[in-house]
Formats: sequence, C-alpha cells, structure tokens
Amino acid sequence: MTVAEIQVDQRVIGIDSRRFASVEKALVELITNSDDSYARLEKAGASVTGRIHVGYERHHAGAVLMVSDQAEGMSFEQAGRILSYGGAHSPLARGEGAGRGYFGRGLKQAIFGLGHGWIETIQNGRFTRIDVFRGENGGYLYDDDGADRRAFPADYARLGIPAGDIDAGAAGNGTRVTIVVDNPHVTITQHATLLQSLSDNIYLRDVLDRREVELVHGRPGAEDYGSENIRFHEPPATVLLGPDQPGSFSLDGEEFPFTVTLKRARDVELTLKGDERTAGLVVESGMAVLDCQLFEYENQVGTEYLFGTVRCPALTEMLGRGKAIISDEREGLNLKDPFVAAFSRAVSRMIAGPVQAEKEKLTHLERATTSGRTAEMIEHLLQHMSEAAVIDLGLETGPPLRNGDGSAAVAPPAALRFTTPFYYRPPGHPFHVALLLDPGQLPDAETLTFELALPGSLRIDPAPAPVPVSALGDTRRIEWTMAGERAGEHGEITVRAGDCWALCEIVIAEHASRRSADQPPHHAIAADASAQQAAAHREVHRPSRDHGVDLFTGYDFRTLHNSADRAVYSPAERKVIINTGAPTVQLYVDGRGRFRDSARLLLAELFLDVISDELARRRVEQHGHAGDLKAFQAAKRDIIRRYGSDIHRTFLG
Repeated sequence: MTVAEIQVDQRVIGIDSRRFASVEKALVELITNSDDSYARLEKAGASVTGRIHVGYERHHAGAVLMVSDQAEGMSFEQAGRILSYGGAHSPLARGEGAGRGYFGRGLKQAIFGLGHGWIETIQNGRFTRIDVFRGENGGYLYDDDGADRRAFPADYARLGIPAGDIDAGAAGNGTRVTIVVDNPHVTITQHATLLQSLSDNIYLRDVLDRREVELVHGRPGAEDYGSENIRFHEPPATVLLGPDQPGSFSLDGEEFPFTVTLKRARDVELTLKGDERTAGLVVESGMAVLDCQLFEYENQVGTEYLFGTVRCPALTEMLGRGKAIISDEREGLNLKDPFVAAFSRAVSRMIAGPVQAEKEKLTHLERATTSGRTAEMIEHLLQHMSEAAVIDLGLETGPPLRNGDGSAAVAPPAALRFTTPFYYRPPGHPFHVALLLDPGQLPDAETLTFELALPGSLRIDPAPAPVPVSALGDTRRIEWTMAGERAGEHGEITVRAGDCWALCEIVIAEHASRRSADQPPHHAIAADASAQQAAAHREVHRPSRDHGVDLFTGYDFRTLHNSADRAVYSPAERKVIINTGAPTVQLYVDGRGRFRDSARLLLAELFLDVISDELARRRVEQHGHAGDLKAFQAAKRDIIRRYGSDIHRTFLG
C-alpha cells in the first residue's frame, strides 16, 4: 500500500476544489474527460463506442457519482500523472490545441470538492486503482496500491468494459471514476433536476451530439432505478445568421477565421444565466466549449431570445501556446486578453444587425408582463387602495346607475355587507356576526372568500370557508358565533366576491356593554331595497365605509397608440393601464416583453400618479367641486402625502 501526498501547496487544492463543490460541475468535468479520451482514439483511427455511463445514487445526506467510459483507459504510470499539478499531460497543455485539460486541473478538484473517491482503469489487460482522499490532518492524499495488476473478468464486468478474449489481448479498455459526496455544503440534486441541468449545460452541448451519454439513477433492483439518455433539445427557432456564416478578425498582422450561427427562439422562454443557459452564443474551439455569451450585447434588451454558436479554432491554439484566453476562475473567456478582445469585437459587429432588429421590436410592443413577485405587489397595492378609497376617503366606488330616461337610479342594497361593521364586545360573552348578501349581484363564476385577521383568543364558529357564488342559491345571510377571551384583542373579517367586498372589525373591551350583543343593526343599514329607497329621498346619501366595489380591479401593460401618457386609468375596465408605447417605459421592458424587477421604482411612480389622480377627481366631484382645478390639485397633493410612502413601500417588497 503506497499512500502519498499530492505534490502541490495543499492550499491551492483547497481553493480550486471549492469551485467544484457541485454535483453538476463535477459530472461535467468527468464527462468531458471521457469525451477527450474517445477523441484521441478517433484521431488515431480507432473505432469507438462513444458510450459514457453516468451513475447517480442519491441519498438524503449524500450521493455517489460514477462516470464510466470504454475509451483509452490508463496505465499505472498515466493514472499517477493525472494527479499532478502543472503537468503537461494533456494534448492542450502540450501545445497540440486539442482537448480541454490544462495545467492538471479538474479531476482532483471534482473529487475533493465533493468528498472523496477513486479511479479504476483498465488498459491492455492491466487494472489500476487509485483512491483519492484526505488524511487525518486535512492533507490531500492518494493511494495507488504501489502497482497495477492483471485485470480479471470481474473487473471488466464491474466497469462495463467489453472483456473479449482477455488472454489474446483483445479485451477493451476504459475508466470509471467514482466520487462519494460527503461535503455537507453540497446540494444533493434531485434526479430530474440533474438530468435537465446536464442536458442544457453549455460545456456538454457538443459532447451530447457526438457521444451516447446515459444517466442511470438509483441502485439495481431498487424502486427508483432507471436510466435516460442525456440530450440537448434545441428550441424551435428562426435562423438570423448562417448557418456557419464566415467572419474573421486580425491581430498583429495575422487573420483568424470564425463562423457564426445566430437564431431566434420561437414561443419558448430561454434561460439567460448560468452554465445551463440556453440563450447566447456557445463559443466552441476544437472540441472544447469555452463560454456562452453575447459579447458586447450581453445582458442587453433585445437579446433574450437569441442563441446560437460561434466557432473559432484559433482560441484553443492560443490557449495551447500559453495565452490567457480563459479567465483565472475557468468561468469563460478572458475578455481582457487582446486576442479575445479582438475576437469579441468582430463577433459583436457581425451580430449587431439582428440584435438591433430585436430592439426595434420593443418600440412596437403591444403588451408587457411582470415577474410573479412584482405582480403580487401590484395586486396587493390595488386591493389596498380600493379599500382606502372607501374606508379612508369615503368615496362612492360603485358604477353609477341610470334609469331609462338617463336620470340617476337608486342603488339596490349592497351585494355584500355585515349587519354591523363594528363589533365592540366584552370578553367571555359569545356574540353573533352576520353577513348579508345578494347573490344576484355577484358574478356566478366567482367565489365568496374570507380573509381573517384574528388573534388566537378570538374564536369563530363555524370556520369560514370559500363558497362558489353559484352554490349560494337563495342564501341571503351567513352567520357565525364569535367569542373573545382577553380584553384588548382586535380583529377583522373581510369578505370578497369578484370586485365586491365587505369589512367588519371586532374589538374585545373590558368595559363594553353587556347588552351590545342584543342590539339590532344600526338604522342606517337598510333591511331591504324599499327601505333604502325611502331613506334615499329623505336624507343626503353618504357612502358606507364598511363595504364597496373595487375601484382598481386590475392593471394592464399595453400600448396606447398615439398617446403621450405613460399611464392612465380606464373607467370602463376599472384598471390602471401602463403605456408600453411610451419611450421611458420601453427602457424598462426586456425583449420578452417583461418589466424588469429593477423598474419597480418607475412602476411605483406610475401607479401613484394614476391612483392619486383618480381618487382626487372622485373626491372633488363628490364634494361638488367638479372642474375646479385648484381643488383637484389640492386633493391630489393631499392623497400623495397620505399614501405615497405606502405605495413605494409596496414595491420595495
């Protein structure tokens, strides 16, 4: 048994290994190593199976990874050399301009980043195993058993290598690398997620085209055992440049060719970031994928649906000469290098036309959307301001009703209202809460929902549950029994159906009247339509503050043709409309027609302007000052002072 320390400053291995502390990154490294081995056989004229077997055994606190091939295999000496740092044992490091490995980084970091592992390899009938692990003092060690041995049939079977006629030297070669993931900081990826990540990984894009890569998960005989081929599925697209449109750039008097294929995805969302991004140009050189980006147009509006390939053989040639083509972190091209910078400028010039055309489409954008989180913020804001219009400002928000002759009609009883909007009750005394409703005024497709903001000591029986409006039938009253145990408790119940809502508030107070539970509803709450009509003729109508109809039922992002307004209120739809045709709005919409989350400040300003404008207009009209500009401006300033901070805080999340 021969245990030795890997000959390099141990801190270097530790730093490098942390970059590989990912199941996906480790598997990509091992798969591309197998691909390189097959490529060397093909270059020598040998026929290959091209099979790469990826095993993934997932457990709750760890996992086991295995990558096997039927390629070159390694001799005992070769297997030992791959554990060295800085050794020129790859074709690329030797200046041959092929393959991927450079300066002996990759395999060791994949193992140490995840935990520990071992390499098993067969070449020319000889079996070698090297264990790679950490010692008790934290050092990075390996154990090569001191020598190789004859490969037995069981070795071939275990590694999935054709045995053929072993004695006649006709047996196959190959390698398996096994990694035990025991690093507690590593995410143990779900099988389906891993399959998708490997399928979309940019560094495997070309490998998956020319090799047969299979993901096997679970253990044989186990319920979760199964296998799938790992394949990249290119989205349906329109070709904008190419395929393989030629281009070139010059540096120091020498000309370097490249080709570009640029496409635009159709009806498919692309991934914009990370190793699994599907947007951007995959940069290929030789058999290596070096990066995926859009050069000078990276992260710019108008590129969200663009993808393709740029091939430049000179990149790996320069890398083989020792040029700093790749960033120190191995995270793509080093754009500071003069050669890469010249290449980047040339590719950017070639794709400039299609990118500009995509940007032009935004000026004709009919509609836009937001992220789910921003949409939630807006919905919350509109609901809050609809309630504030009634509760705080006392505005009549229901649509105006007219008789056949055009005169104002008397409104029927509210579709939803509580018999008492304010329950002030003593502790320990049960009381009834009743909701009055008119199903005929509620949309059949909606659901009656209940929002309870009640402390634990405030009990309600039975617990309110959503009810489809269509199931209400002739129900005109829903009643609950409530009781509060502690004085000082406070709660609210809000009922909604479509745009209609009603609110009641409950306060438990020690000094509340014991007779309050026996009181009938306040006389202002009419029991039926006829009583309300009679009251309407006797006294000035004052809107109720405990129920109403949403003034702001929603929002929409769409173009307002020939309008300079950035945002308006649509009375017919009761919606806030953001004009996607306004130039300052277009700046914040990406190529997918989505508002960037960074545009929330703009959205806050637009919603504040439209909401305050509509509330001020209704307020001055309700007070008999319609058309009075000064009254309107004063009302709007007051509303902005009152709600401006709340609206902005909503968009801060």
